[in-house]
Amino acid sequence: MLRILSKLILKLIGWHVDVTMPKEKKFIMIGAPHTTNWDLPIGLLCFWSVQIKITWVAKKQIFVGPFNYFFRALGGIPVDRSVHSGFIKQIANQFNEREEMVFGITPEGTRSKTEYWKTGFYYIAQEANIPICLAYIDYPGRTVGFGKMITPTGDIEKDFELIRDFYKDKTGKHPKKQGPVRIRKR
Repeated sequence: MLRILSKLILKLIGWHVDVTMPKEKKFIMIGAPHTTNWDLPIGLLCFWSVQIKITWVAKKQIFVGPFNYFFRALGGIPVDRSVHSGFIKQIANQFNEREEMVFGITPEGTRSKTEYWKTGFYYIAQEANIPICLAYIDYPGRTVGFGKMITPTGDIEKDFELIRDFYKDKTGKHPKKQGPVRIRKR
């Protein structure tokens, strides 16, 4: 029922779904560009329309009152971004303990423009030995989708060339808030 309803809502609001279903049962799904709160409901409708159950994290401040139960039911996990407590290892352990898991994350880390992507997703994928699925939302084309998979090689610069190439023609709702696909030099 949720699948049919999601497809109907997406059609009514004029969105198209472009999905190649991964054969893997465990992977990290990164979503970009992330420039508005509307990315979450549109993304969830996409996942539900193709029957993917996704786990995701968000700042703990949105998990208040009735939204706490609502967001948890949607697969959300609250995180305190002010505490650095082994997040990469915790998520990698979740992958190792489960038969199936799709973990979604926005590497920009915020809806505001950033100069660099956060790289935690990459290191989680390496630690858990799983691939990264590239998901996108393109407002001009009113398309949301995913499917291209990459396996981290350990050469993050080279792998980011592939990621950058994938996202080069994807545009968020607020393009001025969309930063470059790049990582901070070490």
